[in-house]
Amino acid sequence: MNFLRRVFPIAGLMIAVAPLSGCNILIPDVAADSPARFVQETSPVFYQPPGVDPRRVRPIPDQPVPQTRELYKTQFHQTYGLPLTNPVHMAMYGEQRDEDFTLPAIPVSRVQPQFLRQEVDYQTTERPGTVVVDTKARFLYLVEANGKAMRYGVGLGRDGYAWSGRGVIQWKQKWPRWTPPVEMVSRQPEVRAFSAENGGMNPGLQNPLGARAMYIFKDGQDTLYRIHGTPDWQSIGKATSSGCVRMLNQDVVDLYDRLPAKAEIVVM
Repeated sequence: MNFLRRVFPIAGLMIAVAPLSGCNILIPDVAADSPARFVQETSPVFYQPPGVDPRRVRPIPDQPVPQTRELYKTQFHQTYGLPLTNPVHMAMYGEQRDEDFTLPAIPVSRVQPQFLRQEVDYQTTERPGTVVVDTKARFLYLVEANGKAMRYGVGLGRDGYAWSGRGVIQWKQKWPRWTPPVEMVSRQPEVRAFSAENGGMNPGLQNPLGARAMYIFKDGQDTLYRIHGTPDWQSIGKATSSGCVRMLNQDVVDLYDRLPAKAEIVVM
């Protein structure tokens, strides 16, 4: 009898649960939290080769998530796709309203920490206010007083290696228009709509020049060398197929605001 008393409740429970097998149970779409899927779905359109199905593009491999930063001793843990939790990063790389546009937050946990903006020790003979671009290390320094510099990570396109030397940032522009060079138009007909004869691409969040552009001259002549923002935050710290020196949009805005008029620049 004791055995039956134990078995019957269990059998009854199984009978009660059985009808649930036919119910529609809501299962969360965990794939929506995949960083690879997020990257594919948010990649700027103009960086996507024509005729390529984004679902078949090989995902970018995961990068290690930094747990601490040398500059700021606060420990932090970032979850991709969630709001920024580190207050310093929230101020530096969170969503920002700029002119008529809103810069989206940068998922800083996906950017290697050495390429995030930070003040560093920097011994140089260059005077404060000078910009130094280290193409090998992919850093841009804004020289400060007392052996310090503000350091930014950059991405370098093939044009970023095309010129080196000393020049002047002759002028700088907020939310510039982008005009693809003639050779790019011939190579990629899909950008013909933005050619010089068609007026270029309007300023905006998808513009390859990003939120700011700085134009480098030497001896009064345009070197065609540019420092500019980019909506493609994944390219920072890397070699890219096009462009000159690209920076995170939040960083290029910060640099723009710090630069004195006619600042000197050294590219090495």
